[in-house]
This record gives sequence, C-alpha cells and structure tokens, in this order.
Amino acid sequence: MTAPLNERLKSVEWGEFRIGNLFDIAHYGKQRSQEDLQKNGELKYNFVMQNESNNGVIEKVPEQIGNYFNLIPGNSISAFTHLNKVYYQKEPFYSKQGSNVYTLKSNFLNEKVAKFIISAINSIIGNLEYGKNTASRLTEYKIQLPTKNGKINFDFMERFIAELEAERIAELEAYLSASGLKDTTLTVEEQQALADFESQQFEAFNVIDVFNVKNSGNILSRDIVEDSGETPYLCASAENNAVSSYISYDENYLDKGNCVFIGGKTFVVSYQEKDFFSNDSHNLILYLKDEEKRTKLNQLYLATCINKSLGHQYSWGDSISNKKIQKDKVSLPTKNKQPDFSSMETFISAIQKLVIKDVVKYADEKIAATKQVVKS
Repeated sequence: MTAPLNERLKSVEWGEFRIGNLFDIAHYGKQRSQEDLQKNGELKYNFVMQNESNNGVIEKVPEQIGNYFNLIPGNSISAFTHLNKVYYQKEPFYSKQGSNVYTLKSNFLNEKVAKFIISAINSIIGNLEYGKNTASRLTEYKIQLPTKNGKINFDFMERFIAELEAERIAELEAYLSASGLKDTTLTVEEQQALADFESQQFEAFNVIDVFNVKNSGNILSRDIVEDSGETPYLCASAENNAVSSYISYDENYLDKGNCVFIGGKTFVVSYQEKDFFSNDSHNLILYLKDEEKRTKLNQLYLATCINKSLGHQYSWGDSISNKKIQKDKVSLPTKNKQPDFSSMETFISAIQKLVIKDVVKYADEKIAATKQVVKS
C-alpha cells in the first residue's frame, strides 16, 4: 500500500539549494501600465500583475503588436518586487509597469515540478515584510528540495504533485456527490426562470421592511490566533467570501449566520451560511424577516440585489452604517407587489447548475486522467 503523502515527504531525502543556482533568470525591466494595453483583437495572452488571487492573472489581452509590452516566455516562475509570492506561468504572458518581473527558467521545469518548487519558495518568502527582500533578492534564498543520490529528485516532485492532485480531485468528486451538485441538468422551471429574467419586474423596497439590520461584533485581528479553530472570522475583504481565517474565540462574540453580511467600510456584500466572528462593528448583518424564505439560494440572490442597489452610493470615505441603511431601498423581483422569493430561488438554482457544470466536467476529466496514477 502506498504511504500517505505527508509520510512520503518525511521519508524522502532532502537537500538545500540556492535559487540563483537553479534557474536562468531574465529581468524584463519596467513595462508600461495596464491602461496602455491594446484591447482590440483576439484575447490571447494572460496579463499578470501583483495579484494575490487567480495565479496573478488580471485579464486576457490581445497580442501587443507595436506596443511597449514584451511577451514574457511561458513555462516559467514569475516573481514580483513587492509581492511575497511567486507563480508558475504555463503560457507566455504580459505584465505591467513597475512589476520588475523576473522569469526563472530551466530545462527541468514543467507544471508539476514548478508547483512543487514554488511551494518551497513561497514557504520561505511568504512571511517576509511586504516589499522587502523578495523578487529583487530571490536568487539569494535557499530552499529545501527532495534528492536522490545527491541530485534533485525531479521524478519524486512530479509524482507527488500528480498524486496530490488526484487526491484533491477525489475529494472534490465526493463533495459534489454528497452535496447534490453533480446533477447539473436544468429543470423546466429553471429553464423558464432563465428565459424570463430579462422581463422580470423589479420594485424598490425599504431595506428595513425586508431585513432586520444589526451591527456585527468587533474582534480586532491582533486579539485572535489565526487558524486556531473552525469558526469563520470575517473582514471587509472581497476575497474568500470575506473570510479572513478560521478561529476559536469567546462565543459571546459570535454572530448568527444564515444572513447577508456587509463589510461596512468597503461595502463588500456576501452570504454567510455559518455562525461567525467579525473584525469590525461597522460591519452590518441583515437577517431576512420572513424566516421561511431565509434559504441559502434566496439570500445569494438578495446579496446581489443589495450590492447592485446600494454599492454605487457608498465608498471608503462615505461608508455605509446602520443609521444610513435605515433610509435605503433595495430593488427586488416582485409578484403581486411583493418580493418574489420563489423566482429568486429558482433562478439561483439554475445559475448554480450552469456554473458548477464546468467544475463537474473538470473533475470528471481529471479523475479519468489520474486513474493510472492512483492505481500505481
């Protein structure tokens, strides 16, 4: 029987290697800003910036013919001056002015080996102070890599990542099946909800007629221990559904979930299924008054309505508050002059199936492709 992956890591031999000795490094210098990109033409290449999510990719752009942008080779590990993180870029890409992009390349590099190596690099530079001693000095750092007979064991890295991917895809498959998300076939009602959306009637309702509104608790980040528990700790970030970490804390500060949550200073709106802790009492919690209609699907729809109805009128300098929202209105789909919760739920159910369909397809394809890895 194959040993668990974490045990395999413990049993392999390891060696220390200076990054500058592992890669050929090309510095592409300063490039022009995102606003200077030519946007007409086939969207062919990724545009990469100092972005924490989506592998650094901001958007797809056409080939920059006659522009000041240099096409950076793919099959490379890209590093940025002010971001304590590196990424693997499989395809050629463009980047922006001031990024000081370095491309680290070598003949042994492929996607799976790169994933292993960037994990090693990120574990070293991830805790450094923002903007200091990162990409500009990346070559000076040393990382630990698996070895065999005194040489880097690339076969181990490639196989380990393949097995890790197979394990995670199997977990995804199990989750999709257990949660009922494997069924992506639209019902007649869902097809009709999509067809009727453009003609759906909307009316404005006072927020406080639809929701009970309260301020959240207030637990400062300096007072928590990150990853110390299983309860979501929310902030006003658009990333990860506003979840900053999962913590253990005094339950007297716990807020009830199954609600719409608004990050007060940034006006980030999300649906929160579970009970949670909050980082700021400026954050608002909206509980649907009609408890029978307080379903996940309805509230996903309502969160979007709140965002679209109110987002344009609030900013960092003029943030929302409990006092201000008392006078605000939200536009909702209606039937007989009342919020049409039935159409909301059916519509979100249809959208969820359309979105998850590609995930199910991806999982099925990945499982088929990795069966050989699992068997061996």
